[in-house]
Amino acid sequence: MATEQSPNHVQQSQDTGNQRKRKLWLGGLALLVILVGLGVWGWHELYGRWSESTDDAYVNGNVVAITPLVTGTVVSIGADDGDLVHEGQVLLNFDPSDSRVGLQSAEANLARTVRQVRGLFSNVSGTQAQVAAQKIEVQKAQDNYNRRKNLAADGAISQEELSHARDDLAAAQSALRNNEQQLDITRALVDNTAVASHPEVMAAAAQLRQAYLEHARTTLIAPVTGYVAKRTVQLGQRVQPGTALMAVIPLDQLWIDANFKETQLHNMRIGQPVDIESDIYGSSVKYSGTVDSIGAGTGSAFALLPAQNATGNWIKIVQRVPVRIHINADQLAEYPLRVGLSTTVDVNLRDQSGPVLAQQPPQKAMFTTKVYEQQLAEAEALITRLIDSNSAVTAQR
Repeated sequence: MATEQSPNHVQQSQDTGNQRKRKLWLGGLALLVILVGLGVWGWHELYGRWSESTDDAYVNGNVVAITPLVTGTVVSIGADDGDLVHEGQVLLNFDPSDSRVGLQSAEANLARTVRQVRGLFSNVSGTQAQVAAQKIEVQKAQDNYNRRKNLAADGAISQEELSHARDDLAAAQSALRNNEQQLDITRALVDNTAVASHPEVMAAAAQLRQAYLEHARTTLIAPVTGYVAKRTVQLGQRVQPGTALMAVIPLDQLWIDANFKETQLHNMRIGQPVDIESDIYGSSVKYSGTVDSIGAGTGSAFALLPAQNATGNWIKIVQRVPVRIHINADQLAEYPLRVGLSTTVDVNLRDQSGPVLAQQPPQKAMFTTKVYEQQLAEAEALITRLIDSNSAVTAQR
């Protein structure tokens, strides 16, 4: 017959099994904790301490305001919100009637001034001829006086006739001095100048240049290639200089302003690589970039109403510093962004050879436009043409 186990023996066997399972579970949990700890330590050593990230980052760019330089009434609008415009393309036209009249008046003034200056050069030649003729008259009067002086010494003529000859000589010499003085005055008006470089002509040319620019500025052109935004102008509107009418945003000149906590900036340097994700494309599109600059102050320091920490209810708040990040241009062209979009940036801190702040000033302008140079070049061409058409070859000294 099989021997039956006592209840106490069965209970002891179950307790022993439970203890063994508990030990296995505790050992497994301890091993898991150790593995997790090793994983966290490895992640921190290999990646975590070499990376700083933030989602407080937004796309920014140049918002080129289109503002008039002259007063005018809008008669045409060449582009609307969202339109692509190229550098130099016409955006707005003002009524040009008043400026055209001013330009025509300035052209006439320059032409008249050139002819008047030509007259000054001619006066020099005429006065020189008068001086030469008067010198001959003086020489004749001198010879006549000398001859009569000899005759009067021999008693051939009266002293009265000699006195008349002396008076004629004095009058001729006085007239010569007057002509020479007049020659000096006329020479002073044109000395060391040509028609084009005469002060009167230059002043009239400056007036024409100003009138031409005022007329040209009745047409507002795009200073850069980009997309139109913030259009507020309407047809027939009377606008004043400096009024914001619309904006042009070049979407190929964007960057990211990432606001890092001050505790994240210890190892951040200019030139460090950055991984960028935008909310508009998600994780499927990753941009590469570099740290372009680190702000010279916190955001609160430059706020419209800076924080006043001298008050009694002060509470310490971790401040944020704007960091500008340059975006890879090729990736930006393939996946365009918009100003103001949200992004997440991750800065790789391994390379700390770069400076914390910029060490050299910019060597050239960051952004430029040459569309307005054409206006001045056209004005110069008009001035040259008017001077040439109203000038003649002038004898110089």
